Amino acid sequence: MKGYFITFEGGEGAGKTSILHSLNEKIYKMGYDVLATREPGGIEIAEQIRKIILDPENTAMEERTEALLFAAARRQHLVQKVLPALEAGKVVLCDRFIDSSLAYQGHAQGLGIDEVFTINQFAIKNCMPDVTLFFDISPKKGLERIAANKDRERNRLDMEKIHFHEQVYEGYQMLANRFPDRIHSINADQTIEQVEKDALNYIISFLKKK
Repeated sequence: MKGYFITFEGGEGAGKTSILHSLNEKIYKMGYDVLATREPGGIEIAEQIRKIILDPENTAMEERTEALLFAAARRQHLVQKVLPALEAGKVVLCDRFIDSSLAYQGHAQGLGIDEVFTINQFAIKNCMPDVTLFFDISPKKGLERIAANKDRERNRLDMEKIHFHEQVYEGYQMLANRFPDRIHSINADQTIEQVEKDALNYIISFLKKK
């Protein structure tokens, strides 16, 4: 690939989405050809799948069904939007990717990290991120942020109990230990300005080495 694939990960309320959009503008102004996108979603078909997955009414959704829907949305988004952008030499900033499935469905929902990774290998065909930023904040503080933000989209995962979010956090810690060369932790329990600065510095440092 000619471009670079950078993913943003973290539990609910970590602030990664707001920071991604801010960094997208800053990195563009620094002269990079950059594309911001998200999962599940980013394109029409994947956005339709997103509505099904995150609909608060779909409480009967079984864990494997959910994992397969995420993988399906990921595949369509990848081939229709991410891969063409990488081939064009863009810096792609993606709000969530495979690590979300590994932490949420693989660990927190008990399907198994390796099992969910296998499902997603079929979907992504070894297209892994060059860099993943994990926005590290305790589940309790993340959920407090959500409660305080009245404008934030509420989805089915927000309805889960604190134990679920603690398991997600534990899953991300396991992934950070498993992929230390790819996953870089950012302390998200700081002012948004400082978190943004730390994330930007790391990304620019990475890009300048290439």
